[in-house]
This record gives sequence, C-alpha cells and structure tokens, in this order.
Amino acid sequence: MLRSSLLSFSALSATLIFAAPAMAQNLDSEIDEIIVTGSPLNRSVDEAITGVSVLSGEELSERLAATIGETLKSEPGVSSTFFGAGASRPILRGQGGDRVRVLTNGIGSIDASSASPDHAVAAEPAQAERIEVLRGAALLRYGSSGSGGVVNVIDGRIPDSLPEGGLDGAFRVGASSVDAGREVAGSVDKSFGNFVLHVDGTFKETDDYNIPGFAESDALRAAEDAEHEEEHEEEGHEHEEEAEAFGTLDNSAVKSQSLTGGLSYVGERGFLGFSIHNFQSDYGIPGGHAHGEEGHAEDHEHEEGHEHAEDHEAHGEEQVTIGLDQTRVDVNGRLKLGGFIETLQVFGGYADYKHIEFEGPGEPGTVFTNEGYEIRGEAIQKERDGWSGAYGVQFRDRDFAAIGDEAFVPPTNTQELGFYTFQEKELGALHLEGAARLETTDQENAITGESLNFEGISFSAGGDYHLSDTIRFGGTAFRTERAPTTEELYSNGPHLATEQFEVGNPTLGLETARGIEGAIRYRQSGRFLTLNAFYTDYKDYIFETATGETEDGLDVFQFTGEDATFKGFEIQGGMPIAQVGKFDVKVDGLVEYVRAETDSGNLPRIPPLSVLGGIEAESDRLKLRAELDYASKQNDVGLFETPTEDYALTNIFVTWRAPIETQPVRISVSLHNAFDVDARQHTSVLKDVVPLPGRNVRFAVSTSF
Repeated sequence: MLRSSLLSFSALSATLIFAAPAMAQNLDSEIDEIIVTGSPLNRSVDEAITGVSVLSGEELSERLAATIGETLKSEPGVSSTFFGAGASRPILRGQGGDRVRVLTNGIGSIDASSASPDHAVAAEPAQAERIEVLRGAALLRYGSSGSGGVVNVIDGRIPDSLPEGGLDGAFRVGASSVDAGREVAGSVDKSFGNFVLHVDGTFKETDDYNIPGFAESDALRAAEDAEHEEEHEEEGHEHEEEAEAFGTLDNSAVKSQSLTGGLSYVGERGFLGFSIHNFQSDYGIPGGHAHGEEGHAEDHEHEEGHEHAEDHEAHGEEQVTIGLDQTRVDVNGRLKLGGFIETLQVFGGYADYKHIEFEGPGEPGTVFTNEGYEIRGEAIQKERDGWSGAYGVQFRDRDFAAIGDEAFVPPTNTQELGFYTFQEKELGALHLEGAARLETTDQENAITGESLNFEGISFSAGGDYHLSDTIRFGGTAFRTERAPTTEELYSNGPHLATEQFEVGNPTLGLETARGIEGAIRYRQSGRFLTLNAFYTDYKDYIFETATGETEDGLDVFQFTGEDATFKGFEIQGGMPIAQVGKFDVKVDGLVEYVRAETDSGNLPRIPPLSVLGGIEAESDRLKLRAELDYASKQNDVGLFETPTEDYALTNIFVTWRAPIETQPVRISVSLHNAFDVDARQHTSVLKDVVPLPGRNVRFAVSTSF
C-alpha cells in the first residue's frame, strides 16, 4: 500500500517538477495580502524576501487542530514537537524551543511552552483569523528568542476598524471521529458609535484518540523483548508477556476552553483598544512519562532493592495530566501623524500563567508559574523618494518558577530591553532593505541571587530584483546574537517529560549566528514556483548533550555551546492542468529539507526530508482536494537517539459553500490518514511511544456575517 501510494505521488511530482505547500492553492489571492509580522513596514506575501507563509480562510479551517503545532505542520519548513494531542509547539527549519517565538497579535504567548515539549502553548488556534509564519531570523523586531523564526496568531480580539453594518460575527461547530471530538467557537464584533465591542469563546473536548496498532514502535518493542528475555534467562525465569497499549492511546484526551472580551475606540486617525482573555486546558501526557517511570525502576531496583522498585513502578502507572490556566490582558493602538513620523503604534500584553501537573486524580505534583509582560512601541516614518523606515523599542519581563518533584529550573527573573530599526529603499526594479537591533538581557537566579547580563547586536541586509514581470530574485544576509535562557543557564533537576536530568551551564555566553537565504519566485497565469534556500553557521550553538552519567535513574544532559550549521531548502509551486465542466483542476506540492549538525555530530530531532503533493478541483460552490503527505526515514540521528521509519499519509478534503450571499455557510468534511498508517514524527520526544492519530473523519459547519 505504501509503495503504491509513493508511486502515485512520484508521478505527480514528475509532472510538477517542483514542490508546493498545500496552503498554496490560493496563493494567487494571497500575493496582495499584507504581512503584519516581521517588519513594521508591512509588505505582501509576494514581496517578502525570506520564507513567509499565511494560513487563513478555508485553508485554516481545513488544517485546524487542537494545538498550534499540529495546525501548522503542513506549512513550508514547519514541523512540530507533538507531545500528544494536548501539547504541540511549532518547529521551524529544525529550530524549536526558545528559538521560535509564538505570538498572539504580535505579543509573546507568556507561558511555559518553550521550557518543555509537554507544556502547551497558551493560544487557541480555533479563534484565529489568520496565522503568519516567518521562517529564518525574525528576532530583529521580536527579540533574540525569535532567532529561528516567528509564529503570529492573529485573532482580532482588539478591533482596529468599525464593522460593516455595525455587526460582524463568525461561528463554527466541528466534530472528529478519531477521538470523539467536539468543538464550538464563535466571535462577535458590535459597534456603538466609534466604540467596538468584541466577544469570543471556544470549547473543545476529546477522548483518547485511536491509533493504527501498538502505541510502542516496532523497534522499541523488539528492543524491550530482547532485554526482558536476557534478564529472565540470567535469573532463570520464563519471560511473561506484558499487556501493551493497542488501538487507543491512553491518556491522550483534551478539554480546553477560552473566553475573551475586548473594547476599542476607532477614529479617523487610528484606534486604541484592550482585551481580557482567559484560556484553560486540561490534557493528558501519554507515553508513560509519570514521575516514577517503569523504565527507570530497574535501575533503582538494583541500587535500592525490590521494595523501592515496586513502589516506583506502581507510581509510574498513574496517569499524569496537566491543568493549565492563563489570564491575559492586551492593549494595542495606532495613531496617524503628519510630518517625518507618519504613524505611532503600541503593543502590550500582561499574563498570569499557571499549570499544575497532576500525578493522579486530585494529586497535584509540580506547579509551573509564569507572570510576565511585554510592551513594544514603534514609530514609522513617512515614505519619501522611495525611502521608508521604522524605529522601535521593546521591553519584556518574566518571572518564572517551578515548584515540586520536577522543578528542574529554579525561580528566575528575565528582563530584556531592545532597540531596533528597519530601513527600505526602492530603486526602480531593485528593492533594498536593512535592519539592526541592540538588545540587553538580564537573567537572575532567585535562589542564589546570581545575575548575568548579556548584550547583543544583530543586523540583516537584503533585497530583491524583478528580473521580469514574472520572475523575482531576492536574498538576505544576517548576523544575530541570542542570549541563553534561564533554563539553559540554571537547570538542575529531573525533567521526566524528556527522560533527562538536566544541568544548566552558567558560563554560557551569547550564541552567534551568521547566515544567508536566497529566494527565486516565478508566477504567470496561475502557475507559480518558489525556491527558498538557507545556510546558517552558529558559533557556540547551545544544546543539551549526554555526559554518560546518571542521576535519580535518569541520564544526565548538560547544556553546552558548540559550533553548528543548519542548511536546507523549501520548494513550492502549483499550476492549473484542466477544466472539467464547472471545475478548475490544479495541482500543487511541497518539498522541504533541513540538515543540522555540530562539530561533534548530528543534532537530535531534526525533521527528515518531506514531500506534500495534492490535486484540487474547485467550482463556485464545491471544492475537492486529495493529497499525499510523505516523510522519509531519518537516519541522521543525535547521540542516543533512535531512527524513524518513513510514512505516507493520504488526506481528502470536501468543502461545500451554501448559496447564501448575505450570510455564507460552509460545510466541510475531511478524511485524514485515510489508510490508517502507523506514523511516527521524528521531531517528537515521544515518537517511539506516541504515534500520530489513526484514520480520522472531521466535520465542520461554519458561517460568518
């Protein structure tokens, strides 16, 4: 079955001779869509000189999942951490954690998601109007924690314009078969003179999701069987078969809800508004990563006796769940002026975040808290003779604490102050741009009182040239500096989600990246082709490496700095191939690849070569799409990391638009993983114990007015 699927896709790829994202089928309508993320000097998707993609409209509805990572992972250069259905953070070009900033309306998520892959992002994709993804160094506007890229979830919670007719709204109801999922989301904007009131809410609940076979991979099961056989032979006992999870992934259920209220004043020269948002999520941590893992019980048995091991194993059977709660206040405003400075704008956000890791029903374990705020002000100068520019200042404050068995990071405070500028110049067919940022970061350990200061300077320069009306060539070069995080500096304790005892390194310095990226774009008569290629050389790249020691039954991993390189590409494209009756038929595809290694070897959890290709037929009322999503084997693995087998997932989408012009209604049905393939995502820490969901039918009805 897999071979026939690959042969079919090979034929499609040969026809295209390129690749393209599934989201690109409506790229013709996106070329004039303005990107609000990245530079304050907003440009359209087609004008960007680095890797950019926008997910909105029907494409966003088709890809919508419970988490940001799973919603975006079909976008070019994007994969995810996938820690089950409740926690999945985006990975951009192999970069994750603190190197990828996840924003809500331009301000950081202010949660604990960058500290560990089992921590969910406190953002609700079901309420998003659009999601923008900037691949590559996007830290010049958002800080050194965006050195690998930026994801911005834009949900309109602070209205910046008056709704037409005085009232706007949208509602969606959905269901899924793989997890008996049910969801509802809605939002309303109502104007009262120059004031606009915004209200939105979401609710989603799922059961444990179905999987094609065993929860554990074939390789892990074989290794465990061999280990058990060897142990029982040495002890003179027969090996007894253990019950294994099959058909359903235990402890993968999710329940989340959010409620938002916002109010804006909209005038002729701008707007000013604020919002209050509460997000709650309760989700299970699948894969047996409890605070007493069976996998480590045997080590303790030999060290401390059988009685301790039995208690340890019994404790490990308890299902760990996370209860997350965040209350957040945001402000946003823009004022148009005259003179050299044409526009002033301000963004701000404050959040009080907490999540509790429950060791069993009603048994709270580790508590993570993060109270922080971020504010950014920008001045945009008036364009003169093809020259435009912007200037900004940003300040962030973060108080982070972990209390309990898994408190691998002490209470810390982080303060970051940055100044930046963007400049652009149009010279006929040539467009030039440059940017620079000066940043200072203070990291303080609240237990020891130790404080460290880092000062970094980052800059980039690039441009693009219109070779003809249909072909553009662009590129950028950059040098960036990233300050180490408090986790990288001060960690010292068990991190059971990743099965590591993490040790920070307070001697770490700035991480310096020097890189280039080039892009070629072709577009004519519905045909398009885009190639983005990148190369980044890191000095003192910060990552965790095994020391060969053990602590509390866990392998010790030490944060260290070592030179590293990241290189790769994304190729995307599409073209019309036929017209059948009222249907326009077109094909599209995507190929993406990244290779990452340090002087001592491969970096772990780097996504493999992947290919996504589809065929689509669309009329005024009906859209049909079929696609194949293929990920190759990943054998370029890091220390103590296991390889991952290849897989191919077949997805089918059907969308029907009801003939109601005043209040459009859209009904969509989609079939994901149609052939119920056992798929393991290499970027996931849990890939050998948590497969992707099996065959899934999604149904949704949405309307807007």
